[in-house]
Amino acid sequence: MNLAFRTPVSHEPSSRNLMERALDPHLLVGMPHLTPHGLSETWLMKELGHRHWLMLARDLGMDNADFRTAGGDEAYAAICATSLTAARLDLVRANAILTIRSGHSTITRTQTATNHDLFVGGRRIGRVELISAFVNREIEGRNHSLARVTIAKPQARSFASSSLATHAADIRNGRVATYWGLPMDASEPLRSYKFSPSVSQEFNGAGLFYFAEFQALADRALDSWFPNRKPVVRRDVFFLGNIEPNESVSFDLIGCSNDEDIIHGQIRRRSGDLIAKVFISSESLSSYLP
Repeated sequence: MNLAFRTPVSHEPSSRNLMERALDPHLLVGMPHLTPHGLSETWLMKELGHRHWLMLARDLGMDNADFRTAGGDEAYAAICATSLTAARLDLVRANAILTIRSGHSTITRTQTATNHDLFVGGRRIGRVELISAFVNREIEGRNHSLARVTIAKPQARSFASSSLATHAADIRNGRVATYWGLPMDASEPLRSYKFSPSVSQEFNGAGLFYFAEFQALADRALDSWFPNRKPVVRRDVFFLGNIEPNESVSFDLIGCSNDEDIIHGQIRRRSGDLIAKVFISSESLSSYLP
């Protein structure tokens, strides 16, 4: 007797369904999420960047985060500012359950904000705000040619305010002289550290130097200069540009407080053009906040 067995038909979940799963607020922490000092801030920013894009796509009624201009060209929700506050990432251990409570708001026709409150065991371990702007390349294949655009699916017209977005605009347009009590500019950096980013490791699928790698690059420089520095309590990063593959960059130490608990650094291309301002604190900033 011959027996015929039917192979079960496997139905892949839809992109929309997977998008909802990816936004589940609970995550079991394991080795990929950790450093010897607790939750990895670089991993965290990558995860929250992913959630930011998915939330934006969902709120625009899209099935995935394939953003397009009105002309059909590919567009990207590029992160232009991030802020980590009240961080206690050192409290996170393997097998902890990380809970991420997220919200979304529209800042302008091209800018979006998401806020992410982080909890472990019911205890808040930080809050992250991400601001993105839609961009595309004015010159195909040239990361230096990124420019803001509007997309085919318009965002809601009910705009919200964001102090981080305001600070980002002021810094981008040179309207502030100090931030967290430190000067914005210096005649000469106190120290500089040169890097050659890896295309296979530090660039994303859009061919851009990934926003989370900006802070990782800054930390590699600071760890070499201040090996005993305290854990980060707050970090604000303002993104001013991007780089081409195989282009070197430098992290400059522009200023720091006397106790080295508040640090201002910048990242620049080999041409000298700034692509980021980075502010890091390991103490409360109540007396410094702009």
